[in-house]
Amino acid sequence: RLSCIRNNVWLACCGVISAGLAVLSSFGLMLFCGVPFVVTVANAPFLILGVGVDDMFIMIASWEQSSRKKEKSDVKSRLAETYAEAALSVTITTLTDVLAFFIGTWTAFPSVRSFCLYTGTAFVFCYLYTMTFFGAIIVLNHKSEQENRHWLTCMPVRVDEDQAEKSCLYNACCIGSCSRQSSQPESEHPMIIFFKKYYGPFFTNKWIKLLVVLLYGAYLGGSIYGCTQIKEGIDLRNLASDDSYVIPYYDDDDKYFSAYGPRVMVVITESVDYWNETVHLGIENCTQNLE
Repeated sequence: RLSCIRNNVWLACCGVISAGLAVLSSFGLMLFCGVPFVVTVANAPFLILGVGVDDMFIMIASWEQSSRKKEKSDVKSRLAETYAEAALSVTITTLTDVLAFFIGTWTAFPSVRSFCLYTGTAFVFCYLYTMTFFGAIIVLNHKSEQENRHWLTCMPVRVDEDQAEKSCLYNACCIGSCSRQSSQPESEHPMIIFFKKYYGPFFTNKWIKLLVVLLYGAYLGGSIYGCTQIKEGIDLRNLASDDSYVIPYYDDDDKYFSAYGPRVMVVITESVDYWNETVHLGIENCTQNLE
């Protein structure tokens, strides 16, 4: 927003901070419980940030809608209506995400198991912070708007007669407009109008609904078929570029040596004098015995 009062910069920043707190809380809890931290876990914050910002938008949209329904309602009523509208969708998406990642802990790969534990727990904390911390931030931001305070300095913004002599730049930074008029509540957002007047009626057409059902049926059938074909494992060829020298190595290894099974390796855990001839003979004897 161009308004210096209602542009919600700090509200957006606190939404990102909420996701960051969820990451810190989950990582701290998992490390305290002794869950190994692997390099794949470093990707978890990006997932949590996406979900946390999505929940933030849902909460803000519900808050804005409640303001249009009840212009003179108190903050408690508006916040209650916001949670009634937003909490259900946020809860459902969180449950599905948490369920998906906790199911992933059944895998045989320890690194994937750790990643799923860290990320699933982070989703839980993200939900808790959205329902508590971010809700409180919304109320504080609302009080700041009610008191007509500047978003950056938090100083009250007043339209005085003296401002008529101020420059346009000064008025734009201090009152949000070149004219000497304080910012007023905005009308419905164009995106809301689009979905209400065009997108919604388009998808309620019976032929469009039939087409959506058919497309979803095809998608569901393809997904079920894909699940029957999927195999757990990893092909090392996919970890290298197509022109890498290791690709022919893996091809030859699979062609000529796959029938022999995995390699057997012996590790000497003690510190020995490899230059000593007696040690050489001992290692050779050990190798012959294993053969």
